[in-house]
Amino acid sequence: MGRDRKTIRAYLNGERVPGYRRQSPDAFVPFLDYCRQRLADDPHLWASTLFDEVTALGYAGAYSTVTRAMRRYQVRPHCEPCKTSTGRDVAVIAHPPGEEIQFD
Repeated sequence: MGRDRKTIRAYLNGERVPGYRRQSPDAFVPFLDYCRQRLADDPHLWASTLFDEVTALGYAGAYSTVTRAMRRYQVRPHCEPCKTSTGRDVAVIAHPPGEEIQFD
């Protein structure tokens, strides 16, 4: 059959289902309530500061994993003034590399 005998045994015993992989537990979940509380206290807290805090509490994951989990679990509360700053048109001003631009 091309499968390990322990895999076939697990299928026959109903311990595993063919075609589905086990999901490893999310390491961010134990810190979810802490992050929600911190962001409720200060909605503009930087993610890097929050990452430093949860790392000190024992989180062993990477910064990018924290920011991805914050988006997935929608940890950051809604802030209307911050919301209006996204989605606006922006002006891209071309200039030669290395030169400074001064706007008056």
